[in-house]
Amino acid sequence: MDIDSNNPTLNGGEEVEEAENNPSLNESGEIEEPKKGIFFTSKQEVHEFYAKYAKNLGFVIAYRTQNVGADGKVKYFGIECTRVQKRTKKSEVNPLKPSLSSKIDCKAKVRATLQPDGRYKLTTVVLEHTHDLIPSDSRHFPMNKRIRTPVKRKLEINDEAGIGVLRNFHSIVVEAGGYEALTYDERDARNHIENVRRLRWSHTKLVLADARSRAAYKAFRDVISFDTTYLTNKYDMSFALFVGVNHHGQSILFGCGLLSNKNTETFVWLFKDWLNCMSATPPKAIITD
Repeated sequence: MDIDSNNPTLNGGEEVEEAENNPSLNESGEIEEPKKGIFFTSKQEVHEFYAKYAKNLGFVIAYRTQNVGADGKVKYFGIECTRVQKRTKKSEVNPLKPSLSSKIDCKAKVRATLQPDGRYKLTTVVLEHTHDLIPSDSRHFPMNKRIRTPVKRKLEINDEAGIGVLRNFHSIVVEAGGYEALTYDERDARNHIENVRRLRWSHTKLVLADARSRAAYKAFRDVISFDTTYLTNKYDMSFALFVGVNHHGQSILFGCGLLSNKNTETFVWLFKDWLNCMSATPPKAIITD
């Protein structure tokens, strides 16, 4: 990113002066304050720059405005402090909508505009906040929470070794030198471990279809019923059934499967694997919950 030193101006006392011959990032490693005239190579770079500044000061940011041209390029966009909306009186709050009491009309924001050379230039910068800033709390903001890959691997290895989540997390805290050195908390670590456990089970999901089921399917495959509501075991895995009806009106089992979750990828896998067991011959119709 670069800085344009032309035409330093003020706008109504709210926008700060354009930068003059100052680097966008200090050589000492300190976080640079946003200034009008700074150039960035992409929209993402603008967001990363402002996000680092916001984390350092102790506030949260979000995209607010954007204009996309006919060519599909973003002509300009704005990023603002999330506490931008005015506080709403209780008498004005719609009971059917969430309360807006945490929003206090903060003006802090930046706006970047696309330039002819394809870069984005900060054309609006407002630094003043109408609320207290607590830098020490910024690591708890969702946008700043992050578990780095080496730490994730350590959490996963300890979990596979049978180490409990609390003890697992505590070992990471000790190694990092204290809670303040982390960009996540115990809940984040616990959520990651639980997600990994689900993925482990998804790799052991199973389809069962014996010779009798395949023979029955060959004779009575016109219409089948697929049901995942039958049973959930202690491992939170659903028992899915493929069921049909024979010429006596009796239910017959065409196969079953264990599912660790009910996302699209899992169902695609299940139906493909089950269809392979049935000689790749699809039914005419499926009834499902």
